[in-house]
Amino acid sequence: MSAPTGVVQQAIVWLNDPLTWTEPGGILELAGEHLVMTAIAVVIAAAVAIPTGAWLGHSGRGAGTVVWLTNASRALPTLGIILLLAAGGLFGNTATVIAAAFFAVPVLLVNTYEGVRGADPDAKDAARGMGMSDGRILLQVELPLATTLVSAGLRVTIVQVVATIPLAALAGGGGLGQIIALGMGTQRYGEVLAGGVVVAGLCLLIDAVLAVGQRLATPAPLRLRAG
Repeated sequence: MSAPTGVVQQAIVWLNDPLTWTEPGGILELAGEHLVMTAIAVVIAAAVAIPTGAWLGHSGRGAGTVVWLTNASRALPTLGIILLLAAGGLFGNTATVIAAAFFAVPVLLVNTYEGVRGADPDAKDAARGMGMSDGRILLQVELPLATTLVSAGLRVTIVQVVATIPLAALAGGGGLGQIIALGMGTQRYGEVLAGGVVVAGLCLLIDAVLAVGQRLATPAPLRLRAG
């Protein structure tokens, strides 16, 4: 039996063991911790990126700022940010959540900015003609019209963060990355493969759920226009 085949068989055996899923520190418990970390990181990123992108898109300014922020945030790899935070005394889940939130901002910022800036000019003119203030136009006209892009940004961001959170294990944190880190440390490469499969499966499952949510969150006229 070749080594790759042996690793695959080990992964299958490990995943088929019920205790692997249900024991303390098993897949289900680690997946729950993984999702909590993801949710916190995405909420932090959304709280920063969506209001900022909406304001910049509404004002018609800030294209250069958006590009600069996006490029600056992507220039630093997530692992690099985790290591910088660790050097400053932050380890584990906290460091990973901060790094993942930093990583998540660009997509949300760009999508919100483009969605608001590209809102139907006729709808905005009609709102102004009705005497609506800038704030009401942003909240009641532009943001609803930007729903498709904003929800798409959220979908991409959440899946990216789910795929990034395993790095927490390198900084002493939790989540599904512990399976991969433990397998590497003990040279049980079947567990490493199994951990990667679980993370990939979780990403695919969440993306499928979010695809449905994205469609439901898009106003019916926009869904019909998209075909």
